[in-house]
Amino acid sequence: MSAAPAFTVAGSVVAALATVAIGAYGVRLARTTSDFLVASRSVGPRWNAAAISGEYLSAASFLGVAGLIAKYGADALWYPLGFTAGYLGLLLFVAAPLRRSGAYTVPDFTEFRLGSTRLRRVAAVVVVLICGVYLIPQFQGAGLTLHILLGLPKWVGAAAVGAIVIGNVAGGGMRSITLVQAFQYWLKLTAVAVPALVLLGYFLAADRDLGAPAPPVVTARTTVDVTTDVVVRVGAAQPVSITGTLDHRAVDGPELLTPGRHELAAGTRLTLDAGATVPVVAGAPADGASWLAPGNGFGGKHPMYQVYSLIIATFLGTMGLPHVLVRFYTNPDGRAARTTALAVISLVGLFYLFPILLGVFARLYVPQLLITGTSDAAVVLLPGSVLGGLPGQLLAALVAAGAIAAFLSTSSGLLVSIAGVLSTDVLRGRIRDFRLAAIAAGVVPLGLSVTVVSLDLSRTVGLAFAVAASTLCPLLVLGIWWRGLTAAGAAAGMAAGGLTAGGATAVSVAGGFASEVGDGWPAALLGYPAAITVPLAFATMVLVSLVTRRQGARTVRRVFVRMHAPERLGLGADRERGLRSR
Repeated sequence: MSAAPAFTVAGSVVAALATVAIGAYGVRLARTTSDFLVASRSVGPRWNAAAISGEYLSAASFLGVAGLIAKYGADALWYPLGFTAGYLGLLLFVAAPLRRSGAYTVPDFTEFRLGSTRLRRVAAVVVVLICGVYLIPQFQGAGLTLHILLGLPKWVGAAAVGAIVIGNVAGGGMRSITLVQAFQYWLKLTAVAVPALVLLGYFLAADRDLGAPAPPVVTARTTVDVTTDVVVRVGAAQPVSITGTLDHRAVDGPELLTPGRHELAAGTRLTLDAGATVPVVAGAPADGASWLAPGNGFGGKHPMYQVYSLIIATFLGTMGLPHVLVRFYTNPDGRAARTTALAVISLVGLFYLFPILLGVFARLYVPQLLITGTSDAAVVLLPGSVLGGLPGQLLAALVAAGAIAAFLSTSSGLLVSIAGVLSTDVLRGRIRDFRLAAIAAGVVPLGLSVTVVSLDLSRTVGLAFAVAASTLCPLLVLGIWWRGLTAAGAAAGMAAGGLTAGGATAVSVAGGFASEVGDGWPAALLGYPAAITVPLAFATMVLVSLVTRRQGARTVRRVFVRMHAPERLGLGADRERGLRSR
């Protein structure tokens, strides 16, 4: 084994072993059902903020943001901005009232607010759907990363991460993963900040130009392995050497790529000479000036719609993410929940500074990734490509450790959310039921991760945000702040938003007719549905609620007092005692 793989293997193994060790320590502290579901509501704001940040900063944040910025440029900045700003809405409108409700899960809150067991089941299905869609790209990202770093088959990396996550969650639930995720936030921050700052110094010393009108070029003879079917665009005739499939025909040797679009099949190997122009994925900006300018979108004929739809999904989707919401149930009170949300904004905002830098450097130093269609690998490959020798190897090992932590932390939070809902809403709510639910809920997305089409990580997660923004977000916002919401209205709104956003997500992830819809409105609506589905969900909830029977005024007043009155009045204590006795 060469030195570089040895350091990389060491970094990956250390991150995995640390996760297992901390999780095992947490298992010793988990004794009751409340420990497994909400860590007995005893997690302080600072510790909880680090845990939430570790859970929230998924593979999409650690790898996907940099890859999208390298590919699409200025418009991709809306991903980290939206992921961060979503917590502002959570802080202002949801965190404290949700905690004061005394609920253990989002479906539990739904029944508390609207008094309907049927609606609780609907909410449980939505939670499982959102978390399942979110889990799939985490496992896919793990497989891709370990394949690139260690040469392992993709399913092996997914299975390894899945096994660790299922073991930690089944063993200690929320109590266990709280310790793990807090540690993993600081590991991920270190793993992304150190390479970014080192490469910033390298960039400043080299005095490279970011906005050159010329397309990206490779500085040395470069061989690129295309790992997924991809369509690239060539601006001017470009001689290359190709072994594989070009435009549906087998080739082996020198080829002249004519201006226009060309299809490269998975398994194709393309060699570029030093100074050669790099073909870019179709839809991405082809030159530095276009890359720096906003308004190009993410490929397709409707860039402004894509951007605004993404803004809606990321700004509102955070308020509907079950694995984020369940964290606020672990705070002792509503004030601590607000403090936690404020701290998370700072921690998450600090983190996102560095993937942005790495995305810029990836465009400059590893432009060949723009051919492969797997720009998520930019963070992993960048340090070793820019810095040779021991420094590059050590930075690559650090990045590998951070990537493993990213997959493990978010997957753990998602699995806890699914297991909590299944154990309390489908099974009998015992610790044994939680563990069985965790195993089942981990195995199914793991199996799907190796069968469905792999998209850019942030793109797939963005679709999960769209589903969350179209279902649980309007339920929570209207349920907390509008007395007129009814169970029928909430069910109709979640159905309307969930079916439309979920249908678009299913088509995009499955890749059923992605090649047939082209880059017109059908592709834009399927890839970025939130601009349609979120207003539809809110409007449906309001309109149906206005024409259906409401709860009694006294019941609604009592519920609202519990959600909005200070904890020191003790108005929610009886509910929590009842929940603990279940």
